[in-house]
Amino acid sequence: MNNNIPISKIMTTVVVSVDPSQKLVDVKHIFEKEKFHHHIPVIENGKLKGIISLVDFLYAIKNASLDDNEQEYQNLFVKDIMSAHPATKSTSATINEVAEELAKGRVHAIVISDDGDVKGIVSTADVIRYFLNN
Repeated sequence: MNNNIPISKIMTTVVVSVDPSQKLVDVKHIFEKEKFHHHIPVIENGKLKGIISLVDFLYAIKNASLDDNEQEYQNLFVKDIMSAHPATKSTSATINEVAEELAKGRVHAIVISDDGDVKGIVSTADVIRYFLNN
């Protein structure tokens, strides 16, 4: 099995992102969609500024219900809960390099970007699927 192929071969290229000034209700709506990565890149003026994981989101909303009008969804913003320094790799990174980073266990998704321009995202599940299929 060739693990030295570029990560661009398996990354998700249609990346849903949010802006730091958006309310958490917008993040809620994204996470409610089926088959969605559990990580949302935060992009401002076309450049990567952070990431929000489902865990970050759940921690921020505490015991809020699913009602969009809950205080947490309306009063908190993306910038309030995002991780400002997401793990990144370039499009030239290999599957092996990304797998090694994910195996450290500090993150569960890596944003693929070139000079701050987001090109894709890869999760632990994507890498596991690759290894299972190959």
